[in-house]
Amino acid sequence: FSFFTSPSSPEVYYPLKPADVLLKKRGDNQGKSPFTERKDKKSLRSILEEQCPSLFEGYCTPWWLSKYFCINRTVFTPKARRFVHSRTYLRLVDGGTLGLDFTPVEQSSLPEETPIIVVTHGLTGGSHEGYVRAVLGRASTPVEWGGLGYRAVVVNSRGCAGVPITSQQLYSAGYTDDLRIALIAEPLVMYISHQYPNAPLLGLGFSLGANIMVRYLAEEGEKSRLSAVCSLACPWDMLKNGHAINSTFLGRNLYARGMGMSFYKLLKRNAAVLSGKTVVSPPSLAIAEAVSTTLKLRFPGLDDFDDAFTRIAGGVPQDLNFSSYQEYYAWASSHHVLKDVRRPLLAINAADDPVIRFVPKTEQEVGNPWTTVVVTPGGGHLGWFSPAPSSHKYSMTAGLMETSRWTTKPVLEWLDMAGNDFDIKVNASDLYICDEGFLREFGRTALGCMEVEGGGIIDWS
Repeated sequence: FSFFTSPSSPEVYYPLKPADVLLKKRGDNQGKSPFTERKDKKSLRSILEEQCPSLFEGYCTPWWLSKYFCINRTVFTPKARRFVHSRTYLRLVDGGTLGLDFTPVEQSSLPEETPIIVVTHGLTGGSHEGYVRAVLGRASTPVEWGGLGYRAVVVNSRGCAGVPITSQQLYSAGYTDDLRIALIAEPLVMYISHQYPNAPLLGLGFSLGANIMVRYLAEEGEKSRLSAVCSLACPWDMLKNGHAINSTFLGRNLYARGMGMSFYKLLKRNAAVLSGKTVVSPPSLAIAEAVSTTLKLRFPGLDDFDDAFTRIAGGVPQDLNFSSYQEYYAWASSHHVLKDVRRPLLAINAADDPVIRFVPKTEQEVGNPWTTVVVTPGGGHLGWFSPAPSSHKYSMTAGLMETSRWTTKPVLEWLDMAGNDFDIKVNASDLYICDEGFLREFGRTALGCMEVEGGGIIDWS
């Protein structure tokens, strides 16, 4: 009798003609680099197969999270490792606030060119989430202690992880203004690029945050400041996957209603601000009316919330006026812009994800040479729980400490390769401080940001 189900290899979908990536010279790097003193081009498929071996290893699900207990793989939460970071608050031009959580806290000893992982979290999540800490805990650990020795920053969206809502603008799966630089630019990446101009920026997106990151890559194309991205559990076609969730009793009443209530509670806590009662600028009556309508809902599903509020106040461009959540989903989805991605993208989804049933796999659905899609046989939604690396047997005394996440190792391998070996030039405009004190980008002044008081050390134990 085995305490764990038999491992099954993931399905890996490559483009017909994978892009060639320029590799920079990399020295010994304290003995851990597979590349030594070379600079050439290599197929994205070849370097992925060489440098991310764990991506092709079989996925093994603990028996108590097996197919007979499929719900557990999505709702089960093991004990997460401790995560200490330093928070910086940014005030945006529209009056909103972002919370940037940097780790490690002490960064003075790190070289200026140290890669930075930029993280976008899932729906109403933040830097405290176990799926975030599972990767960043290892990525920010010094090389001599077995980590990557990277910097990392989690972009806590408006109203998430203790970040205050200070304007009538909320975030959504289709809202990229808080992650982009340009006409629909990004104060966050502008801020990081300004502080560490020689550091490669690597994207890591989870669920809703993965959708935002993929859309950013597609919309920016070759001007993206992110040189490579890994997405986990991206929702892709939100309309098709939304229908799939609501087509079953469990999907409608557990997952869709759970996500809808998470957003509903966030709105209820911040109803005064979102209604425009405490904002300095002239309030939007349309958003105030949307708040009033949404608060009248009882136990809304995600589609109910999005129909009442998000399609109006979720970062929708002013020139778009969606009459229903279906129209909003069609616009906000990332699958239809995937063809425009021009940076290495590794997308990992689970075949048994109850929230995401459709994943782009074919050449027609993906449509570019930069994207590799991996579908594991199990894992649920942002789960991928497996035996801890140190043991392949469940210890009744160690309990949850014996459970880790399968995705951690391949993601770290990808980030290691992308940060140290990819030689991708960023073709972006220079930054400057305007008279009002906002950090902006030349030629694209629609957005900007400035650091404000608050923040400090936060310890997610």
